[in-house]
Amino acid sequence: MTAFEEMGMMGELARATEDMDWTLPTDVQAEAIPLILGGGDVLMAAETGSGKTGAFCLPVLQSVWETLKEIREGRSGGGNTSSSSSSSSKWALSVYDRGSAFAISPDGLRCQSREFKDWHGCRGTKGVVGKGAYYFETIVQDEGLCRVGWSTHQASHELGTDRYSFGFGGTGKKSHCKQFDDYGEPFGKSDVIGCCLDLDRSEVRFTKNGKDFGVAFQIPASLRGEIIYPAVVLKNAEILFNFGDQAWKHEPPKGFIGLAQVQEDQLVQVKSNPNHGANKGAQQPLKNVSNAPQAIIMEPSRELAEQTFTQIQKFKKYLDAPPIRELLVIGGVAVRDQIEALSRGVDIVVGTPGRLEELIGSGHISLAHTRFFILDEADGLLKAGYTQLIHKMHGQIPKVTADMKRLQMIVCSATLHDFEVKKLAEKLMYFPTWVDLKGEDAVPETVHHVVVPVDPRKDLSWHSLRQHVTTDGVHAKDNVRPGSNTAETFSEAVKLLKGEYCVRAIDKMKMDQALIFCRTKIDCDNLEEYLVTRGGGPRSVSNPYTCVCLHGDRKPAERKENLERFKKKDVKFLICTDVAARGLDISGLPFMINITLPDEKSNYVHRIGRVGRAERMGLAISLVATVPEKVWYHGQWCSSRGKNCWNTNLTDRKGCCVWYNEQQYLADIEEHLIVTIPQVEPDMNIPCDEFDGKVVYGQKRSLQDACGKYHLTETASSLQQLTRLEKETQNFYLTRQLAPNLAIK
Repeated sequence: MTAFEEMGMMGELARATEDMDWTLPTDVQAEAIPLILGGGDVLMAAETGSGKTGAFCLPVLQSVWETLKEIREGRSGGGNTSSSSSSSSKWALSVYDRGSAFAISPDGLRCQSREFKDWHGCRGTKGVVGKGAYYFETIVQDEGLCRVGWSTHQASHELGTDRYSFGFGGTGKKSHCKQFDDYGEPFGKSDVIGCCLDLDRSEVRFTKNGKDFGVAFQIPASLRGEIIYPAVVLKNAEILFNFGDQAWKHEPPKGFIGLAQVQEDQLVQVKSNPNHGANKGAQQPLKNVSNAPQAIIMEPSRELAEQTFTQIQKFKKYLDAPPIRELLVIGGVAVRDQIEALSRGVDIVVGTPGRLEELIGSGHISLAHTRFFILDEADGLLKAGYTQLIHKMHGQIPKVTADMKRLQMIVCSATLHDFEVKKLAEKLMYFPTWVDLKGEDAVPETVHHVVVPVDPRKDLSWHSLRQHVTTDGVHAKDNVRPGSNTAETFSEAVKLLKGEYCVRAIDKMKMDQALIFCRTKIDCDNLEEYLVTRGGGPRSVSNPYTCVCLHGDRKPAERKENLERFKKKDVKFLICTDVAARGLDISGLPFMINITLPDEKSNYVHRIGRVGRAERMGLAISLVATVPEKVWYHGQWCSSRGKNCWNTNLTDRKGCCVWYNEQQYLADIEEHLIVTIPQVEPDMNIPCDEFDGKVVYGQKRSLQDACGKYHLTETASSLQQLTRLEKETQNFYLTRQLAPNLAIK
């Protein structure tokens, strides 16, 4: 048995991991896989290369395959609906007529809702009409909140809050038309509540443990003649129904009979239309629906989506009978092909937010049977403005499937301590387990990071750069003439100087390969243009600043090609945004340049941690403005999310710009890391001799060799002394025990 099988993984999946040379699970896999297989919600944080993708893909694949097998063999929730379907002669709770987070046992008698914020309800499969006195009883199974009673098909699932339903709750209050009045006694776990409906007298009454509390409601004339169903609503509670097929805990009041004793051809009406208005959004029995995947995996970028999709294909290599059908839905690819694939059937969908929203909104992807909702790099998704979409999708996904399996959310993030991530988890996830293997943010020992101040009040060289540098256009309507000394002028000057400082750092450190982070996509484009121009233009064959861009506005094929060119060292510099760089794992990078500091402290560590890996020590340079800079900030109010938007007003004037204070962000980063980041002058005289006595930035000398030489130098004298003592000991032994002429000379 392999290490993966010991965690509960199927042999077919374990075999696929062996083919990938995964002999042991990583730390995050060892923590997360059993939790996900156990049915829980999981929040996980781990570094790039930690095996995070496998940590959620492997258990999701196993769960999806097992469900498909159950469907094929007729063992799924869909196969159990005979006990509660409209055609059955048995009284039960309806799997059709229920709230999205309401679970019903296969026999249709036990139900629960584990939502602790919202109420979720259900009606029975049948109702009564006309004449007679009817009874059913319920046994409360735990300490949650519940109301039981009767309702017509026009009523909402929140029993007792409209004129079509009548309820009695655990607080001891009766409810109708949102009016809650004292009645009877409070009840809780193990109490037996009897629900009585007297159609002859048009009365509703309730009992507790056999005690009759008398008439609770008079049924209004408008509802006489309507079919009336047994009903319940729960909040984090569980309750058991008895319609009379089992022995009563307490006998019904005199004159009442159990619903199960009513003859089918008499006063019973079987509900014929399970899809009427009251059931809108209710979960259908699980069956093969071509465009209803069991798992939705949302990624912030095309590259990450493609990587995850490729991993799934590798993991499912030996899964067949039934096969798992996966689909990649990303922008830049013909949507017609994806729609066609959805019509053929899909079990797992991996996609980017924009295309997912498009296909769900058009009805080509149904969320009716979604069991897994996975947000990879959730902090990046939230930062990119997809909070509303995530909430919308979560609201459309049923919280419990027909086969009693609860929706599982898996959220991966660079840090679990991000405020927005914690807020999302609190709102959407159900008691998630935290798998935080990243721990507190810290700068790797192999990274030397420095700050270069950009002060346009001292460095006036920006005056001569105005004709050569393209900026982001936020000052198109401002007075930014040299000599005006306005905040806008100095802000524009910062933009002009940063491109020049970037070139200066490249030249000074003789950079052969570097990752360059810009704040926005337009900043990336402008820097690329500047480096190409400084290197002699696009046709120059000896350009020392060869570079490519990686951001969301570039076509997928171009992005893929650019990344490959950088990895193969066909170009020296990769210019990207934080979102586009998610998931990149390029070993051996010696240099990284921050054109602008990130406003998220964790992103700073995420950026500089991309250098100083493998055999190289790394240098991270941050160009930090000493004055505030006016920048683009397209929030949710921006209808185009920044595309072709030129509203240069500040956000407090309904615009899409803010003042960006890098000095404050630098202070926040230093406070977060509990360090003072060294500052160097704009001449870029950065110490480039031996860093920590180990290696020169960018040199390909092995760190192990460097450390080894350092270790040998420090221990040479001790080794010589040990050699001398060993020789003396051996001589002494030979002299005393053997012939003198055998002594070592």
